[in-house]
Amino acid sequence: MIGAQALIGSLVSAGVDTCFMNPGTSEMHFVSALDTVPEMRGVLALFEGVATGAADGYARVAGRPAAVLLHLGPGLANGLANLHNARRARSPIMTIVGGHATGHVRYDSPLQSDIEALARTVSGWVHTCGTTRDLAQDAMRAVAAARRGQIATLVLPADVSWSDGAAIAPPRPVPSPEPADADQVKVVAGLLAPGSARPADLARPADLARPADLARPADLARPADLARPADLARPAGSADPARPAAMLLLGGTALTERGLAAASRISAATGARLLAETFPARMEGGAGIPAVNRLAYLAEHAEAQLTGLDHLILAGARAPVSFFGYPGRPSDLVPAGCTVTVLAEADQDAQTALEQLADQIAAETPPVLARAGRSVVTPGPLTASTLASAIAASLPEHAIVSDEANTSGVALPQALACAPRHTLLTLTGGAIGQGLPVATGAAVAAPDRPVLALEADGSALYTIQALWTQAREQLNVTTVLLNNAAYAILRMELARTAAGEAGQRASRMLDLSDPTPGFAEISTGMGVPATRVHLAEDLDRALRRAYAEPGPHLIEAMMSR
Repeated sequence: MIGAQALIGSLVSAGVDTCFMNPGTSEMHFVSALDTVPEMRGVLALFEGVATGAADGYARVAGRPAAVLLHLGPGLANGLANLHNARRARSPIMTIVGGHATGHVRYDSPLQSDIEALARTVSGWVHTCGTTRDLAQDAMRAVAAARRGQIATLVLPADVSWSDGAAIAPPRPVPSPEPADADQVKVVAGLLAPGSARPADLARPADLARPADLARPADLARPADLARPADLARPAGSADPARPAAMLLLGGTALTERGLAAASRISAATGARLLAETFPARMEGGAGIPAVNRLAYLAEHAEAQLTGLDHLILAGARAPVSFFGYPGRPSDLVPAGCTVTVLAEADQDAQTALEQLADQIAAETPPVLARAGRSVVTPGPLTASTLASAIAASLPEHAIVSDEANTSGVALPQALACAPRHTLLTLTGGAIGQGLPVATGAAVAAPDRPVLALEADGSALYTIQALWTQAREQLNVTTVLLNNAAYAILRMELARTAAGEAGQRASRMLDLSDPTPGFAEISTGMGVPATRVHLAEDLDRALRRAYAEPGPHLIEAMMSR
């Protein structure tokens, strides 16, 4: 048995049966071995960033490692941005990078590079396999490392792959999530234990999920409502000045259905407010799930959300900081005088820690669940608010939503709170170009669930090749391509960074017109049927048609500027 056959056979036996790839010459024996181990599904991507992003989306939805095959250092470099996002999402990914044959390295041929150095920028585990005999065992070590919620990179020299002398290696035990410290649960219970809170003092989580409010066109038309300081600065328990104001900041497994239900019980019993991290890797939402707002992206809005807190308790999330440094503004968003207590680290079992905490201080308290609401499409030109109304009104039950809408998506969280049950995947690491690949991988992992990709135009152009993979694999992905012909977020950031007014030359660097990309035509050329809409009511109809038909579809939504 050659090394490549033993590698693929061992991966399949360990439950890694899907490999996204963009191979080259050094990986040809791996590619050839796919026919001898048909249990491994190979999924071709036209660009390495699509392959790595798809592996991320697959891992988030399947909850187990995907493999990704890349060609030498330049191939890995092309995939690094979405591996960065995957690292931030704590996605289990096994990256296999083909290397030159060991005897060829000394000649420093044109594609020779330091693969391990590149890999270490995103990987928690890196190893170059030295012999064919050890390859399968090295692969099992890599899978075990990936299952701990990190990227594991195995560099595979071409001769190690093509040589005889390999054997299948048995899989290693699947590790259980690391439990949170029991003493920390008791510490947090002491901070939150109810006693003085009265029902009128609580933060009323039911307010987050009132269908009548969420569906009102007048509300949806005001994206600024998502960040009104008067609302955001209302700390839990503030109606009782004798009771410290506390907040649970949720991330990781705290955003599963179990975690959210436990957090809601705690909030209802103690008055502690709830926030989710800004860009969760995976978050359950919609009717029947507790509705929880997310920490605002803009630092000034996040500060308003956190104002007045005495205790900030972290459950699978990190202490909040601003995404960028700004002149005259602090980077640390924790209010002065507020204590920060860790209930569970990001690599610990946050959902179980929340359940243990809820059983101690909210044993008789049920969670507050979002009630199903019938969203009404707000007719007219596509704006952030009318877009959100059409998305929420048409969303199928148990959809997976890959959200890289960016500035066009500011009204979506509010609109989706009472939409049908769904799973949300967001831009965890902030490196744009994730949305289409993540949707692709999610659809491979869950072929029985509809996938909706909400994709900003500037971000789409990084990894538009994902459409071709969707067409080839006939994946049930509906993409709403939000075309405002601009890097709109950078226009906003120009002012926020005090960089001055955008002159004629600067404005051209933030504008995607002249010419404006025609995404419907690009999509058709990639094999994905497409349509173009200008009105919210037309978007609603196009979405319903797309969900009803198998295979991928793209709807180019022309946003009002």
